[in-house]
Amino acid sequence: MKDKIFGILQRVGRSFMLPIAILPVAGLLLGLGGSFTNETMLKAYGLLNVMGPGTIINQVLQIMNAAGNIIFTNLPIIFAMGVAIGMAKKEKEVAALSAVIAFFIMHASIGALIDINGGAEAMLSGATTDVCGITSLQMGVFGGIVVGLGVAALHNRFYKIELPQVLSFFGGTRFVPIISGLVYVVVGIAMFFVWPTIQAGIYAVGDLVLRSGYAGTWVYGFMERLLIPFGLHHVFYLPFWQTAVGGTLEVGGQMIEGAQNIFFAQLSDPSVEHFAVSATRFMSGKFPLMIFGLPGAAFAMYRTAKPKKRKAVEGLLLSAALTSMLTGITEPLEFTFLFVAPLLYGVHCVFAGLAYMLMHILKVGVGMTFSGGFIDLFLFGILQGNKKTNWIWIVVVGVVYFIVYYVLFSFLIKKLDLKTPGRDDVEEVKLYTRADVNARKEGEKSASAEDQVSEGILRGLGGKKNISDVDCCATRLRCTVHKSELVNDTILKATGASGVVHKGNGVQIIYGPKVTVIKSNFEDYLETAPDEELHTMEETADSKTEEKTEEKQTGKVKETIIVSSPITGIADDLANAPDDAFAGKMMGDGAVVTPTNPVVVAPEDGEIAFVFDTKHAIGFMSDSGLSMLLHIGIDTVKLDGKGFTCFVENGQKVKKGDKLLELDLEYLKANAPSLCSPILCTELEDNQKVRLLASGEIKAGAPLYAIDIYEA
Repeated sequence: MKDKIFGILQRVGRSFMLPIAILPVAGLLLGLGGSFTNETMLKAYGLLNVMGPGTIINQVLQIMNAAGNIIFTNLPIIFAMGVAIGMAKKEKEVAALSAVIAFFIMHASIGALIDINGGAEAMLSGATTDVCGITSLQMGVFGGIVVGLGVAALHNRFYKIELPQVLSFFGGTRFVPIISGLVYVVVGIAMFFVWPTIQAGIYAVGDLVLRSGYAGTWVYGFMERLLIPFGLHHVFYLPFWQTAVGGTLEVGGQMIEGAQNIFFAQLSDPSVEHFAVSATRFMSGKFPLMIFGLPGAAFAMYRTAKPKKRKAVEGLLLSAALTSMLTGITEPLEFTFLFVAPLLYGVHCVFAGLAYMLMHILKVGVGMTFSGGFIDLFLFGILQGNKKTNWIWIVVVGVVYFIVYYVLFSFLIKKLDLKTPGRDDVEEVKLYTRADVNARKEGEKSASAEDQVSEGILRGLGGKKNISDVDCCATRLRCTVHKSELVNDTILKATGASGVVHKGNGVQIIYGPKVTVIKSNFEDYLETAPDEELHTMEETADSKTEEKTEEKQTGKVKETIIVSSPITGIADDLANAPDDAFAGKMMGDGAVVTPTNPVVVAPEDGEIAFVFDTKHAIGFMSDSGLSMLLHIGIDTVKLDGKGFTCFVENGQKVKKGDKLLELDLEYLKANAPSLCSPILCTELEDNQKVRLLASGEIKAGAPLYAIDIYEA
């Protein structure tokens, strides 16, 4: 249960990254536009005649300011879409549309109740706001997150739903926006009554954080860095940046919630004399770390590397240090600590909290979009002037941080003989990433049977770096690789595959109807697999593969089962199928029929085992015990269900001759490589052999082939 909750929180954190990723661009537009249209700043730098009101440059800057501001104004709906996309497992575009619909419906429902209860004037001051033209409750980004998470849950539950035939048009992905809209009418009504209490609680938490003073700021900085290895830091800091947990402040006559929102609102307000430190305390501490502290640690690692490896280490650490300084992206350096010397990361977390606390004590009022590198410092500190930001203290504290990090890290690395880059005996010199840390963590767990199959597939395909795309049809795992020569059929067959088909850079691994589960497990496995290329051909080069030769069964036939054709058309031997996997009997034995009539019927009495999503294939279990696959056409999975109308569903009992599918033969002829349709028995025993009974024209319901069961 703990691991499941942790996994969900990680996914929630990752889903926040999509909307967060737009903030640097919006901040850049707002930072440049807001700064260079501020007449006070222009006068201070003597730029009024060049960039002042009425000039073309000023007009462009005003447009940039408006473009950046609109992003921050509409963050709730951006988060609703972004979180829904991030949490949806498949069909993400449907989740995004559903989130927008649910967002509008929820706020419209709240707005209607506000009007019914006397309008905004009857509500508490600051409790309402304008949300995309709708008068609603002041829910901020929390409202968007509530919509995004809820819609994603509905989407993952219902995007494959099959409705009764009369309502079938509204099934599948079309059902998601419908159910989302209905649910969020109810959520909107509930929020009208519940949210004021929640809001009061959030304000109380925010007030507690603000009153916790410098100690609270240290805890914030410490926890924000500590949670990075777990991928949960976005879940932690986002409420401080975007909701009332990070404080509330009236700016330009409007009540603003969240530290980052407060900072950017003040950035657009020319009357602000000093940015609110109560807000920037949750951001300013990053600057001494990113621009000075971590480069000091990188220099320590360079100086303590073995002399013969310093040249190799130099390029890696220099690029990582510059990336940290300029953009605030620190993953290569921080995850290298974590991977080779967790103690260093613990020290780093302690100093991170101290950096935030020092910036708070020194009243540094520099905000940021996302990262905390020099670009943000220049835009939101230096350009705004020291009077408004006290940015000079970042440099003063930063220089001390560089020295402390260099001295302390050098001492610990030498004293404890920590194997930082260039200090071990391995030939390869590298920095580490989150993927490496996750891979090590996963490697410490005992592999499940599913992971063993997935690991085998990964190795057989030449590693994660060699895999371009993964998909499946009714029976085959369809993969696209970059280098087909790295694919190892022997390893792939060892995972339980009955065969492997190569088509250029396409690899089709035959597993039968269980392939959809194998694909899902494999995609999950790929998320944490190391991003590397594997060369496995040498492992199996000396092993001899024996060709299976068809042995003619001898002995007495004790029973014969007749299988009827489900299609009216032209029957032929399976060996003549225009597909190597079918012709090679990798998925089972049987026959092929090329349809001349659009109706596909049940070949025997039995039960529908599965209907594939794209309707081109049906799994069938006959009452006589035969497991069958009715596969209409070749490569028809790529048609995404077009040309097929299905009349049955999973688990449905049918009688021989009952209608299963109807085909649009003209469309299929024009868009499918072939209409030749394999009718297979997929799980024959060694003493069961297929005997073809019909060749040429055949009617649905007529005998197609026999299964002779020999005495053992």
